[in-house]
Amino acid sequence: MIADFATAPGDGQQASALPDRKCLAPRFDVDALVADLATITGSGTGWTPHFVSANYAGDWSAIPLRAPAGETHPIRQIFSDPTATDWVDTPALAAAPAIRAVIGAIGDPVQSVRLMRLAPGSAIHRHHDHDLAAEEGHARLHVPITTNPKVRFLLNDVAVPMQPGELWYLRLADPHEAVNAGTTDRVHLVIDIIAGDWLRGLLTR
Repeated sequence: MIADFATAPGDGQQASALPDRKCLAPRFDVDALVADLATITGSGTGWTPHFVSANYAGDWSAIPLRAPAGETHPIRQIFSDPTATDWVDTPALAAAPAIRAVIGAIGDPVQSVRLMRLAPGSAIHRHHDHDLAAEEGHARLHVPITTNPKVRFLLNDVAVPMQPGELWYLRLADPHEAVNAGTTDRVHLVIDIIAGDWLRGLLTR
């Protein structure tokens, strides 16, 4: 997996028996997730700008909650390192019981976990992330925490109507993009996993 280091857009959806998106069970407590977000940001934990600046305009930033073991630099902590084999919780996660419950509900091995914020007036340009597909053995899950009606996320040029508290699988090896045309932050809990029987079972159910 080479997560986050995107290349030129692909030609469209991969041929696959698995869907390019799916809202998975269960749904999580939005108020509790919002409270965790407030606790983390209120403690002085800062947002780190996404390191692939060519992929966005405006403010796209992250807070690491689970990072490669031994990393202390903020940029390396928010990088979902494809070569890492040992992942550890960051101090910010200790004060977030609702987020820990989400992670605990994931049935496949969890690697990177981040809060990712797309500020008002910001956009993620169309791109794709190599090998972030269940078919390739690695996947990225999204749980929206805060959003607004003017946020739009497109995968293979089709909108994905993600709502707070929902758990979504997205095949991000396919072309995708996002824009926040609203006046409030869009914050997602983003979880990278080794895709195994748990995720495949949900996608084929």
